[in-house]
Amino acid sequence: MNKFKLLFLLVLMTFSVLAKSTKQEKQFSEKYIKKIMKKATFWQFKNPKHELWDWTNGAFFAGVFAAYETTGSNKMMKAMIKMGDANQWKAGPRLHHADDHAICQTYIDLYRIKIDQRMIQPFIETMDEFMATPFPVKEPLEPITWWWCDALFMGPPAFVKLGVTLGDDKYLQLSDKLFKETYDLLYDKTEHLFARDIRYKWNQDEILKESNGEKIFWSRGNGWVMGGLVRLLKELPADYSNRSFYEIIFKEMASKISKIQQEDGLWRASLLDPNSYPGGETSGSGFYTYALAWGINNGLLDKETYLPVVEKAWIALNGLVYKNGKVGWVQPIGADPRSNFTSASWEVYGTGAFLLAGSEVIKLDR
Repeated sequence: MNKFKLLFLLVLMTFSVLAKSTKQEKQFSEKYIKKIMKKATFWQFKNPKHELWDWTNGAFFAGVFAAYETTGSNKMMKAMIKMGDANQWKAGPRLHHADDHAICQTYIDLYRIKIDQRMIQPFIETMDEFMATPFPVKEPLEPITWWWCDALFMGPPAFVKLGVTLGDDKYLQLSDKLFKETYDLLYDKTEHLFARDIRYKWNQDEILKESNGEKIFWSRGNGWVMGGLVRLLKELPADYSNRSFYEIIFKEMASKISKIQQEDGLWRASLLDPNSYPGGETSGSGFYTYALAWGINNGLLDKETYLPVVEKAWIALNGLVYKNGKVGWVQPIGADPRSNFTSASWEVYGTGAFLLAGSEVIKLDR
């Protein structure tokens, strides 16, 4: 190869690197983030899935409300009001099941803007019945009310949002009690991660392991927890007596999660056995990006340590969004790591996680 050809290749490579760097930097601009959030939201509106009160849409509309706050889109506001009206502003039908309370987070957020009692009255009545009715324990899998880690995104933020809105600590105290039960049952104090449910704890007679011998920690399940912690901490007063309990868990999990981010910027369906689950998983990765960015923005996480993690993750997440706004690489509904999804796989909660991530990335002081 003569020197002119070599020089040409070097120039070409330099321009390619610069173009890639410029494109990636653009993904952090306010204009770009608002545009991609709108595109993802509106694609999902055109492709609805599940009952509107379902937990899947609870996560999606949590993201939609965050996108509304970010963009000010009147179209998003109208869609949320339409959803609430369609649900008659009610929780799902299962009284004690946290999944059926997740949608109420958005009801309360809308109430704070519209001050319309019909938006929260059904949930107040549900909570009255909830507190008056003992949880029907089903051993061994369901020994407590919130017996699976995903519940910590679904239930606690709804309870605490209601309590803060009404100025009534009984809802916060109930959330504390139920959250602590889940923590005691499922939190691994060595790994600083949550087992999905009691089946995945290593103190059982029959121990479930990944193929590499590691414990099974589901990415989305732990993403639910970190996202739920953010939504709790955003609500709890700075001087709340149990706030430090949640902050400690958040920081422990953030440290662990940042250390197991994969080279492409994403997290795999199984956190401790990434090689068995190729392909970054959007819903878990989206919630981690949301949580870590929020932690930086609110002074709980060291910016120098965590900003590179968030930047890498946000760039990677944007690579999973189709030109039409569809958010791909989302693991289907489940309860454990699976290799059952592709770049074309989507779910409403994956879009919700992406929107939540964008709502905090846009606030980063880089």
